[in-house]
Amino acid sequence: MARVYNFSAGPATIPQAVLERAREEMLDWNGSGMSVMEMSHRGKEYMSIAAQAEADLRELMAIPDNYKVLFLQGGASSQFAMVPMNLLRGKNKADYIYTGAWSKKAIAEAKRYCDVNVAASTEASNFMTTPTQSELNLDKDAAYMHFTPNETIAGVEFPYLPETGDVPIVADMSSTILSRPIDVSKYGVIYAGAQKNIGPAGLTVVIVRDDLIGNSIDGTPAMFDYKTHADNDSMYNTPATYGWYLAGLVFDWLKSNGGISAMAEINERKAAALYSAIDGSGFYNNPVEEKSRSWMNVTFTLADSELDSVFLAEAKENGLVTLKGHRSVGGMRASIYNAMPEEGVNSLISFMAEFEKRHG
Repeated sequence: MARVYNFSAGPATIPQAVLERAREEMLDWNGSGMSVMEMSHRGKEYMSIAAQAEADLRELMAIPDNYKVLFLQGGASSQFAMVPMNLLRGKNKADYIYTGAWSKKAIAEAKRYCDVNVAASTEASNFMTTPTQSELNLDKDAAYMHFTPNETIAGVEFPYLPETGDVPIVADMSSTILSRPIDVSKYGVIYAGAQKNIGPAGLTVVIVRDDLIGNSIDGTPAMFDYKTHADNDSMYNTPATYGWYLAGLVFDWLKSNGGISAMAEINERKAAALYSAIDGSGFYNNPVEEKSRSWMNVTFTLADSELDSVFLAEAKENGLVTLKGHRSVGGMRASIYNAMPEEGVNSLISFMAEFEKRHG
């Protein structure tokens, strides 16, 4: 069997070493005689897996003790509602920065629960830029400020963390979590769907500061209340046990490869090499302003869009798959999350150069 280089935006590639370890442990985890997916989530075997995964994530991200780490279901999209339900805390307005499709969905959901102040919008640039700090029209009385550090569709990423004073910052880090070091203490809530940098789809990680837990709006369902999950170590219901286990294997893989700082160096090199290949060509183009280019999702167009289907077909023949851009943007998108090795990016760059020679 030949493994391909999978550039999917999500569900995305998983480190091969993690998949191989999961294969080895599939039928018998640690002498238990069971697969992890068969275990009771309250049994001692699984409880040890869950505890180790949380401990490793806390170590990797240097998560302070006054933050809870929750392993939930519902995807990041459920957090679009859970955030206002839990963080309004008697207030009726929140700030949101609108930079693309995912922040748009978060805004739409928040409007069900509060008045949304769109502190900045990059719609005029077709979401190819990020707003500067001076362009943010923030409300000092907002319950929180929500933003999407990386918009996967256009490949646009914030080059800075917005300053909000005492207003808690909420970040949808589905596509950037674990890709570089961050200071968790500067955030009120960080949430991330697992299927890009953590593991398989079906698991969502939420990191929430203690003081933001326990004051949900009236009528909040138990499953949408952070306190429910914090009080029960994410075991109020049966969690996504196998996804949690695989996330733990990814955390262990990250630790064994030097942690997040080492991963950041690799990610920066991968992105720089691919953008350099695009910028150095008269055949390919990236439309995103340079300071806002994503490390994780590199978009590009061909000089002749009629060649898109040919490019995709030939790329697949060369073991480079899932490069088609989102339908709203077109062109190509190479998602190069943590698990994409430098060899994969280099193979793509080589193919792009060869394709340009033949079709440029």
